[in-house]
Amino acid sequence: MAASELYTKTSPCSPDWPVGICPAFARVWIPDPEEVWKSAELLKDYKPGDQVLLLHLEEGKDLEYRLDPKTKELPHLRNPDILVGENDLTALSYLHEPAVLHNLRVRFIDSKLIYTYCGIVLVAINPYEQLPIYGEDIINAYSGQNMGDMDPHIFAVAEEAYKQMARDERNQSIIVSGESGAGKTVSAKYAMRYFATVSGSASEANVEEKVLASNPIMESIGNAKTTRNDNSSRFGKYIEIGFDKRYRIIGANMRTYLLEKSRVVFQAEEERNYHIFYQLCASAKLPEFKMLRLGDANNFHYTKQGGSPVIEGVDDAKEMAHTRQACTLLGISESYQMGIFRILAGILHLGNVGFTSRDSDSCTIPPKHEPLGIFCDLMGVDYEEMCHWLCHRKLATATETYIKPISKLQATNARDALAKHIYAKLFNWIVDHVNQALHSAVKQHSFIGVLDIYGFETFEINSFEQFCINYANEKLQQQFNMHVFKLEQEEYMKEQIPWTLIDFYDNQPCINLIESKLGILDLLDEECKMPKGTDDTWAQKLYNTHLNKCALFEKPRLSNKAFIIQHFADKVEYQCEGFLEKNKDTVFEEQIKVLKSSKFKMLPELFQDDEKSISPTSATSSGRTPLTRTPAKPTKGRPGQMAKEHKKTVGHQFRNSLHLLMETLNATTPHYVRCIKPNDFKFPFTFDEKRAVQQLRACGVLETIRISAAGFPSRWTYQEFFSRYRVLMKQKDVLGDRKQTCKNVLEKLILDKDKYQFGKTKIFFRAGQVAYLEKLRADKLRAACIRIQKTIRGWLLRKKYLRMQKAAVTVQRYVRGYQARCYAKFLRRTKAATIIQKNWRMYVVRRKYKIRRAATIVLQSYLRGFLARNRYHKILREHKAIILQKWVRGWLARTHYKRSMHAIIYLQCCFRRMMAKRELKKLKIEARSVERYKKLHIGMENKIMQLQRKVDEQNKDYKCLMEKLTNLEGIYNSETEKLRSDLERLQLSEEEAKVATGRVLSLQEEIAKLRKDLEQTRSEKKSIEERADKYKQETEQLMSNLKEENTLLKQEKETLNHRIVEQAKEMTETMEKKLVEETKQLELDLNDERLRYQNLLNEFSRLEERYDDLKEEMTLMVNVPKPGHKRTDSTHSSNESEYTFSSEIPEAEDIPSRAEEPSEKKVPLDMSLFLKLQKRVTELEQEKQMMQDELDHKEEQVLRSKAKEEERPQLRGAELEYESLKRQELESENKKLKNELNELRKALSEKSAPEVTAPGAPAYRVLMEQLTSVSEELDVRKEEVLILRSQLVSQKEAIQPKNTMTDSTILLEDVQKMKDKGEIAQAYIGLKETNRSSALDCHELNEDGELWLVYEGLKQANRLLESQLQSQKRSHENEAEALRGEIQSLKEENNRQQQLLAQNLQLPPEARIEASLQHEITRLTNENLDLMEQLEKQDKTVRKLKKQLKVFAKKIGELEVGQMENISPGQIIDEPIRPVNIPRKEKDFQGMLEYKKEDEQKLVKNLILELKPRGVAVNLIPGLPAYILFMCVRHADYLNDDQKVRSLLTSTINSIKKVLKKRGDDFETVSFWLSNTCRFLHCLKQYSGEEGFMKHNTSRQNEHCLTNFDLAEYRQVLSDLAIQIYQQLVRVLENILQPMIVSGMLEHETIQGVSGVKPTGLRKRTSSIADEGTYTLDSILRQLNSFHSVMCQHGMDPELIKQVAKQMFYIVGAVTLNNLLLRKDMCSWSKGMQIRYNVSQLEEWLRDKNLMNSGAKETLEPLIQAAQLLQVKKKTDDDAEAICSMCGALTTAQIVKVLNLYTPVNEFEERVSVSFIRTIQMRLRDRKDSPQLLMDAKHIFPVTFPFNPSSLALETIQIPASLGLGFISRV
Repeated sequence: MAASELYTKTSPCSPDWPVGICPAFARVWIPDPEEVWKSAELLKDYKPGDQVLLLHLEEGKDLEYRLDPKTKELPHLRNPDILVGENDLTALSYLHEPAVLHNLRVRFIDSKLIYTYCGIVLVAINPYEQLPIYGEDIINAYSGQNMGDMDPHIFAVAEEAYKQMARDERNQSIIVSGESGAGKTVSAKYAMRYFATVSGSASEANVEEKVLASNPIMESIGNAKTTRNDNSSRFGKYIEIGFDKRYRIIGANMRTYLLEKSRVVFQAEEERNYHIFYQLCASAKLPEFKMLRLGDANNFHYTKQGGSPVIEGVDDAKEMAHTRQACTLLGISESYQMGIFRILAGILHLGNVGFTSRDSDSCTIPPKHEPLGIFCDLMGVDYEEMCHWLCHRKLATATETYIKPISKLQATNARDALAKHIYAKLFNWIVDHVNQALHSAVKQHSFIGVLDIYGFETFEINSFEQFCINYANEKLQQQFNMHVFKLEQEEYMKEQIPWTLIDFYDNQPCINLIESKLGILDLLDEECKMPKGTDDTWAQKLYNTHLNKCALFEKPRLSNKAFIIQHFADKVEYQCEGFLEKNKDTVFEEQIKVLKSSKFKMLPELFQDDEKSISPTSATSSGRTPLTRTPAKPTKGRPGQMAKEHKKTVGHQFRNSLHLLMETLNATTPHYVRCIKPNDFKFPFTFDEKRAVQQLRACGVLETIRISAAGFPSRWTYQEFFSRYRVLMKQKDVLGDRKQTCKNVLEKLILDKDKYQFGKTKIFFRAGQVAYLEKLRADKLRAACIRIQKTIRGWLLRKKYLRMQKAAVTVQRYVRGYQARCYAKFLRRTKAATIIQKNWRMYVVRRKYKIRRAATIVLQSYLRGFLARNRYHKILREHKAIILQKWVRGWLARTHYKRSMHAIIYLQCCFRRMMAKRELKKLKIEARSVERYKKLHIGMENKIMQLQRKVDEQNKDYKCLMEKLTNLEGIYNSETEKLRSDLERLQLSEEEAKVATGRVLSLQEEIAKLRKDLEQTRSEKKSIEERADKYKQETEQLMSNLKEENTLLKQEKETLNHRIVEQAKEMTETMEKKLVEETKQLELDLNDERLRYQNLLNEFSRLEERYDDLKEEMTLMVNVPKPGHKRTDSTHSSNESEYTFSSEIPEAEDIPSRAEEPSEKKVPLDMSLFLKLQKRVTELEQEKQMMQDELDHKEEQVLRSKAKEEERPQLRGAELEYESLKRQELESENKKLKNELNELRKALSEKSAPEVTAPGAPAYRVLMEQLTSVSEELDVRKEEVLILRSQLVSQKEAIQPKNTMTDSTILLEDVQKMKDKGEIAQAYIGLKETNRSSALDCHELNEDGELWLVYEGLKQANRLLESQLQSQKRSHENEAEALRGEIQSLKEENNRQQQLLAQNLQLPPEARIEASLQHEITRLTNENLDLMEQLEKQDKTVRKLKKQLKVFAKKIGELEVGQMENISPGQIIDEPIRPVNIPRKEKDFQGMLEYKKEDEQKLVKNLILELKPRGVAVNLIPGLPAYILFMCVRHADYLNDDQKVRSLLTSTINSIKKVLKKRGDDFETVSFWLSNTCRFLHCLKQYSGEEGFMKHNTSRQNEHCLTNFDLAEYRQVLSDLAIQIYQQLVRVLENILQPMIVSGMLEHETIQGVSGVKPTGLRKRTSSIADEGTYTLDSILRQLNSFHSVMCQHGMDPELIKQVAKQMFYIVGAVTLNNLLLRKDMCSWSKGMQIRYNVSQLEEWLRDKNLMNSGAKETLEPLIQAAQLLQVKKKTDDDAEAICSMCGALTTAQIVKVLNLYTPVNEFEERVSVSFIRTIQMRLRDRKDSPQLLMDAKHIFPVTFPFNPSSLALETIQIPASLGLGFISRV
């Protein structure tokens, strides 16, 4: 369409159209001298040929705008409102100066946005106010983002440069330019801060901190206050930030350009010298600065000329402290710092040196001039010499040299030149030292340069400095134009669009005018070489050379000492005065020589030649020559040549350095930042259109716009175009191919095909075509709105009619119902009256009948009661008499029985005594006969036989006595039972008698008392009756008074109660509130402490990893790998946990590398580890002392036992022999049984089939019966043989002498050492032989001494019987004593029961029942406690016995193994191959796993290092590695092997760390080990033996508790490890979710067609980066499902899963909200709806997974409120109040930011007014919340691990063969 068609006035609004939908007039921009451009609306359609346009201005005036008759150019059209405030100026449909200016003003004033894109340029407007948009949270938000995805920011440009450097392997440059005061330095500073934060440092030197620390130093010596800026950079600098191959900062290098030296000696009004001078003066009172003899800044000539020594809001003393800190950080020592300050102070004092004129050609300095004296003292030079050369100069000719005095003016100029020269040299020296501190020895891989250089300058008087600045800007502008042109060409070629040559401004002629041969700089250098060259002669040469020959050079009309150059930005007039002097930069050589001869060492260093300088920047790390103000290639060799080079002019040096700068920039990819100064008064957020337009023209922004507008400025992807203009298409136009659909539609909508072009991925439009399409779209939407309104209004009226009809019917229904109810009420009342009459009459009659009946019943009751009481008293007296008789007769019978019993027992005792005496006599006689038989030697064999018979008879007697003894025991038990029952019966009768007698006595006493009381009451009754009449009236009166008082008191009481209740309610509410607040505060404090602790753990793990990396790097650097040298894996972490007691044994490969580490680099002492080791040492010392005491106690016991054994050696020997005999006998019997068993097995295997030998078979039963019978018989024989042999052995010991007996303790120790039964038997045989040899000395006995032995055996048997009888007697006495004690306790219990019964009888029935129940409860409780104590004791004994049983079983197993080894091979061969299948019980496993110490590394390797989590999670039980490790720990604890426990736990922890370090980015691995670490921790708690954990276990699990070691400290180590794994899991989650969140939650249209796409500019996506917006909300949900399923498969604790879900949702909410706050294009009503829908889907996911109570939903609350804020109404005060109450989770900064960013997508929406935002801010000013804008997306909630016991029994766990753990065995 033609452009003139847009200059039309649309038809007036129809009355049917709603408010706000009326189509607007076409709007245009017209020039204005005040506001530059004004907005106006067309009142009449424009027709071709019209000379005048009728316009209506915004202030309400009408205007006739005349078109230029020559050009007939129409005024610029204004963009639609929805395009105003765009992030990118190239997104505007109309690209021209007023549109750019208006867009910048709206963003700056209304939205408070200071950054805007203009194609490839970032426009930054100085707000003159500190904004909270540069924090670390903002840096993290921009890190990794594409440039067009976020709102414009300096961080986005820095991120783009950093990303392109890493992606394209090409160096980058950021060119920051602008006027003084526009914010160049701050922008460059923030860009460097971004690189320092994002990239980090490659070494421990923290280079990024040093790079940032260089800023305060350079600002103090290179920045000053000007009329336009309080911190203006008076030099240009280019900082190269170097990066290594991993793109981490390794160093930096700074190059400076054209320092403004003239400021040192002169300042204009309201300006200052460099900041460092004022900082020195402000710090003059410091003790270290007293030697400088400084004072106030107004005392020095060089600091008082501007008349403004103080900057408002700046403390120079504090700034001085910051400068000194920065110097220290950069390695400038204190001595060098004081040297710098001495030189600067000397410059100040030099400025105060005054001259007096002697005549017109000479001058002098006053004698002993104080300023000069101070200057000479500080500089260390001779006063007289310096005084002389300040007033004289040396002239050299070909033959002679002359010393010539100079005038006062010349001397003053020479003094100022010297001061400038010293300051320039000091400036360069500081720059060199800064570069030296930032220099890195590591090879530089790439760099990013930040150019902070002055912008185009024009003043009333422009001199040499402005000329050089504008020359540099001409070069930069040329490079900028070429780069923009190149990018446009690349874009067109990429999209395959025909390229047409675009005309753009080329400033090469202006550059040629300045720098070509016979150019301005060339003529200036030539004039400087002339002996008598002046500024005037140079000006004439310029006129002669360029005037009328170059169109860009002009001469002012009224001046012959000035010239004008037409720069790209504007015409600038330069004054020639001072050009030659500044270009020469002349300093007297004699003054320099005086300074070189200074005693102050630092001063001569400043004036050394360049090749001898100590500057570290002679070459950068990459080998490039630096760009400095010194010559590009320093010469070497002849002194003459050196002097020549020294005379190079400033202009020549600047031109060379500028050429090198341009070469550097051309070799890099440039990024442009244009800083704009909004006003000259430094007012915050104030926009001066005139000043802004000047700077926009000067900085090339408008040229960029012009180049874009000349081609196709508007560019849409096919999908964006389809989404935006889908409303203009019909259903039949929509095809499957989006590209073809767009082509078809555009051909119908825009007939002129030159207005658009189709590229490969985009559609390119000419200027204005998007506005036309927007107009068509708006018209279509308006028509749709009218149709919708028509339908809605009809629906509303129809609904209103139906509502009125329904209301009328309802009213009729209610009226008729009311009438019916009234009639029914009348009928009910009539019937009710009849019923009331009937009931009343009945009531009267019934009342009379009840009164008469009650009187009759009362009379009857009194009469019957009297008769019953008489009858009861008679029966009671008879009963009591009978009881008395019964008790008396019983007492008489018992006394008679006791006498007779006593007599009978006495007779029995006497008879038994007599019988015992007779038996004693018989025994004595028999004894004498035995002695006689000893003397006889005849018939020895017969005597032996007789003795053998006697032995048998005595055995029989013994058996009879035993039977009698058992019978006596039975009789005794029966008698005791009878006596016990009789005793109980007697006790009951006795108690009943006592109770009866007590009752009789009490009743008699009561009768007597009652009689006395009756008499007293009768006498008192009369007196009381008399008094009663008197007091009756008084009481009635008192009662009435009391009633009145009572009513009053009740009222007061009610009021007080009411008040008390209210106060109580208030107090309870306040207390509850306080309690809730306190609990919340405590929870917050607890979470903060947890968070701090976990952050410290995170920091510790990070430092640990960094230490490992550095250690590996050191080993790689120190140890040169040799052939065949084996190196450990890089993932190996040799770091031990700080909580472990012992370190892991180093591997063989690690030992050489550790030995080669330098001994000087010791690890700093860890205080926590030191304290724990100290505690452990004290514990070990205590244990050592306890062991020493126990050893002493044992030694004392041994000594005592030795003494006792010496007294009784024979008895110990007998016991020893008895034990050995017993073992020998058992061994022989065992061999016999084994032989029999083998024979039976052979028989069964030879004769029967395998089925016969099965359990339950007949042969099997016969075998078992035979075995049982044999074992019984064996037991009987064993006892008999052992008794006889013990008797024989004891008699031998009695005969043998004492000296042949060995020490009992030694024998006991030897026997204990003999583990084999065969050894014990051999020892017994040897002992028997020694005893036999000693027995030969007994000649008194018969030949072999057998008679003596037999006699002694009988004696010993008698003693044995006697001891058995005594022991039985003692046991019976103990039982009797116990029975007596039991009887006594029963008596006490009976008495207590009787007392309780008597008390209960006196109580009423209900209380009696309660008391009995209470008593029964207490009794049962006591019994229960006793039973529990007994049960605990039994459990303890059972545990001890089980332990002993295990030990014995183990020893028996070892003995059996030894016996099997002793069996010969022949025996093994003879045995059957297939043994009998004897059934056994299943082995009772104890839930332990045994492994050998040398297999520990294999266990850790197979179970941790090489384990694949996926296979374990799918096929095996969750937490299996944790269970296996714990079962191994249990076995080590069972063995009491602390080294094994320690080593296993330490290896486990270190191996888990290795796995996580190697595969830490795999979610399954991290989740698997988090769940297993938690399960291992829970197992250590569950089986620790602590009561708090044991109560959750089963009885079987409590048996598996650890017994020897307390692993509480290892539990803490595992808890810390679990926290570290959890934090690593969160980081893995974050890395996986981060790319999905923005695309899925914000960019993807879940509800199709709701959000419209607005026109976008060049920065929609980063160049050469593909659109990655493929993630949707379903992608996020699928990923969440994947996370949840993996955690559930790994058996993670449910509470831990909830915490992970909460953290995931927090990340989603925080990242989404942060991107929403930083993206203007996302803040719209439709986007709010999308966000709310997405959040609802996330909540639905939580419901499906039963995670609603995890707190995850609450983390999304800020995002939900932000979405609601986008959708609510935002106009009135009520809306503001609603917003303030709704957005409780958002901070004030976030609410205001969302309102500022709110952008309408369609014309029907309205922007938020500034007044509404101010209202919100006023209402929220009292809210105390964080000023932080963004949420901390890196925040990790503190994690807790609630105890979760396992119900899995350890003994049931099976180890699969796939784990390769065959070397461990179950126990």
